[in-house]
Amino acid sequence: MQIWVGLGNPGPSYAMHRHNVGFMAVDAIAEVHDFGPTRKQFQGWVREGRIGGEKLLLLKPATFMNESGRSIGEAARFYKLGVEALTLFHDELDLQPFKVKVKRGGGAAGHNGLRSTDQHLGPDYRRVRIGIGHPGHKDRVNGHVLGSYAKAELDLLSDLLGAVAAEAAWLAAGDDARFMNEVALRLQD
Repeated sequence: MQIWVGLGNPGPSYAMHRHNVGFMAVDAIAEVHDFGPTRKQFQGWVREGRIGGEKLLLLKPATFMNESGRSIGEAARFYKLGVEALTLFHDELDLQPFKVKVKRGGGAAGHNGLRSTDQHLGPDYRRVRIGIGHPGHKDRVNGHVLGSYAKAELDLLSDLLGAVAAEAAWLAAGDDARFMNEVALRLQD
């Protein structure tokens, strides 16, 4: 079993924030792959399903970003899974908007959801980094991250989420390079 976590903040006022693109990604995966209904568990919302031969739990922590690790840690302990079974989908300032990169381990780079997860489980989990771009100056980062996607970006966002969901089988199978390649090819069209 694998646990895939979308990072975000709960509540309708945050729904379209760039910081919530992790929530959006796991929602898209759940819909495309016909996951079961949403239920409240592990201080968050979960949906179960399969992609290929892999059983997956999709988790959206309801603890707010800076306490995400509590929810993620609770789920991992319940299923007795280590960080090798864990994938986090999150926004990434250091990537161009609508680019996707996957890596295992690394620092939190100021991301409170990653920092909280590191505190509860260590840093060696897989990360699907979804680019939101940097606003240019550190004083503008907070407003950029907590700002909503512009109307002009919604088609690109939809294409990105569709590509991530459509190619999720590569992630489930552990072929991160093929996942990144296939997502990039879909976004070129």
